[in-house]
Amino acid sequence: MYGNNLIAGIFTLACFIMLIPSLGTAQTGDVKASMATLKAETDKLGDPELKGSDLYFGNNKADKSIVANVMQKHAMKNNNGAVTIFVKNGDQYVRVLTTVKKEDGTRAVGTPLDANNPAIAKLNNGEAYYGDATVFGKTYDAGYEPIKDASGAVIGAYFVGYAK
Repeated sequence: MYGNNLIAGIFTLACFIMLIPSLGTAQTGDVKASMATLKAETDKLGDPELKGSDLYFGNNKADKSIVANVMQKHAMKNNNGAVTIFVKNGDQYVRVLTTVKKEDGTRAVGTPLDANNPAIAKLNNGEAYYGDATVFGKTYDAGYEPIKDASGAVIGAYFVGYAK
């Protein structure tokens, strides 16, 4: 009887250990799928361009319908998801469209990406970052990808995340 309990315990532990990585992979898969949708939403509007401090895709000024469509298509509200589009302003990335809320419950439009965020170095090099990110005290399984203009310069960033 002791041997059966030991075998059952080992089997349960092995299943649990195998399940943990797949849970993380599933969420990362959600981040990448949501990112693909976000990029597709803007791609269909046209090439990104900064006009002053405003971000345009083709002739369309970026508006909240872009992030709302991604939230809806991926049922992210129920899964604690968040979507943001940043504009690069000097050394900072500033939220121009976002579903992220500050600690006081207001939308975080106009706030900069935290200077300690590990995505900044990657974005500045024109590269994507996928991994953990803390946004207003919440940890997300996150993805950041640069938005580049026709010359290849980074003019902003996409963000998609699921709260952990």
